[in-house]
Amino acid sequence: MNIKELLEENPIIAAVKNEEQLELAINSDAQIIFVLFGDIMNIKNISEIISSKNKIGIIHIDLVEGLTNKEVVIKYIKDETKFSGIISTKPQVVKLAKKYNLLGVQRVFIFDTLSLNNVKNHMISECDAIEVLPGIIPKVLGIISKHSNKPVVAGGLIETKEDVMQALNSGATCVSTTKKEIWDM
Repeated sequence: MNIKELLEENPIIAAVKNEEQLELAINSDAQIIFVLFGDIMNIKNISEIISSKNKIGIIHIDLVEGLTNKEVVIKYIKDETKFSGIISTKPQVVKLAKKYNLLGVQRVFIFDTLSLNNVKNHMISECDAIEVLPGIIPKVLGIISKHSNKPVVAGGLIETKEDVMQALNSGATCVSTTKKEIWDM
């Protein structure tokens, strides 16, 4: 299954920031979990917990304490953990992930016209998906989804069913959220 189909079939991604949310996420209906926490000592265990529930774990490596944007980190994630992919704001890290056959999600922050134009000009073709934050800007989601042939994940400030529906109707393929109430929608 390709990433676009995977995201289309799983429009709600559980994003977790701590162990308590991880426990809730692995017992939710969400099949994909974005891990937004951890350190070099516990990420292997986190990946094994997610995998043991037959869920797909994708780690935001910019948020893991003790990791850098070096190739050895990507190799470690590929060889020593059960994560299926990474999220990063750094294009070179996403490119390295692809080199090691990991899913690569490029996370971008859009807060004005300048940042929107920068994203449009600097999206990397190697990424599997683009996570746009905040995910509650319908116009921006539409522009990014039309500009790129990659799936668009709307993340950040997704708090209600209405937010989910608006993001999906605006061109997002799926949403990521830390709101556990949405994970089982």
